[in-house]
Amino acid sequence: MAAAKSVAFHTLGCKLNYSETSTLSRQLENEGFEKKEFEDLADVYVINTCSVTDNADKECRQLVRRIQRKSPESLVVITGCYAQLKPKEIAEIPGVDLVLGAAEKFNIASHIRELAKGDSAKISSCEIEEVSGFNASYSINDRTRTFLKVQDGCDYTCSFCTIPQARGKSRSDNVANVIANAKEIAAGGSKEIVLTGVNLGDFGKGADGNGSPSIYNREENFFDLIQQLDEVEGIERYRISSIEPNLLTNEIIEFVSRSKKFMPHFHIPLQSGSNAVLGMMRRRYKRELYAERVALIKELMPYCCIGVDVIVGFPGETDELFQETFDFLHALDISYLHVFTYSERDNTHALTLGPVVPMTVRYERNKTLRNLSYMKMQYFTQQHAGETRPVLFEGHSKNGMMEGYTDNYIKITAPEKKEWVNEIVDWKI
Repeated sequence: MAAAKSVAFHTLGCKLNYSETSTLSRQLENEGFEKKEFEDLADVYVINTCSVTDNADKECRQLVRRIQRKSPESLVVITGCYAQLKPKEIAEIPGVDLVLGAAEKFNIASHIRELAKGDSAKISSCEIEEVSGFNASYSINDRTRTFLKVQDGCDYTCSFCTIPQARGKSRSDNVANVIANAKEIAAGGSKEIVLTGVNLGDFGKGADGNGSPSIYNREENFFDLIQQLDEVEGIERYRISSIEPNLLTNEIIEFVSRSKKFMPHFHIPLQSGSNAVLGMMRRRYKRELYAERVALIKELMPYCCIGVDVIVGFPGETDELFQETFDFLHALDISYLHVFTYSERDNTHALTLGPVVPMTVRYERNKTLRNLSYMKMQYFTQQHAGETRPVLFEGHSKNGMMEGYTDNYIKITAPEKKEWVNEIVDWKI
């Protein structure tokens, strides 16, 4: 390469994608590329895609059009889940030069060197069954919190989900490597690590996904990991980004309740409060188990924040079954919801189910649960009014105000003080 080129990244989707984008960015900077903001002019634009919903697909296409208008001579590289699932569809988008599937994502530097504008879009992808190995990733410099990827892929067969098709079988780092990365992150000054993965509680299957399917028979599992992370010096906070209710064991909950560093905050996907719908979704638990997990958390940590993922408008979700979900969530001692409107995805079992819920009904149900989420978070925050809790303040500010989060994930806004950035401050709510 005759001269260093500039590169700009844009990330769609989950925390896992953010950790990978940050790692790809560091790779290219080490290769001599200058990092630019996505809104700036750059020689190469990389879009790390999601494909959980139709909106993520549409947003990718809109971003490519924006780049074409702004900088038609720039190279456009698409990677991530959408790139693995539909490489030919992406290659046909005017302006796209390179599509990198799951196996080639972390070889991005060598691919860009061989790329020239004007050629037809190049696809470098393989069947997802051929994808193996684990690429550790973490985000730095972008946020006060660091997202650390410790697991990838999924062996579950939920009927609505394309993630196994996009990321392959469940595989993970080992404890020793994760500890080494955590120490590296601590040396960089980050105070908080968010552990991320596709199916985080499945940690322990190894880089090729060949570990024992039992969480009790493996040489290493998620419980081993969090116990050892708790001893790493320099990191003051850990959060578990999301963990399946059937993998959130009592021993994990009990450990977090007495941990020095793991925050009283869980995000536990539910998807539906109706056992009939959970069965159609091919989820691996019933709502009774979910309620048991929440009850134990609140018994040991009454102040704990609990977030919930839920999908509305799944095929076969009647008004009565949606009401079951609403009533279940309304009665549950949780703090907030992430509400997803069901979106048809190619090659999923859910497409064979019915009856199909009209889009207008899906949107109404989404709005209903978002209103419930708002009320839940208001109530949770009010419960802690007057308490003093530790807040980690973040670097970005707006209109002279800065933001941070308490240990139990209550968002705090305060007048900006530069000396508080990336510091933990006792704050009266």
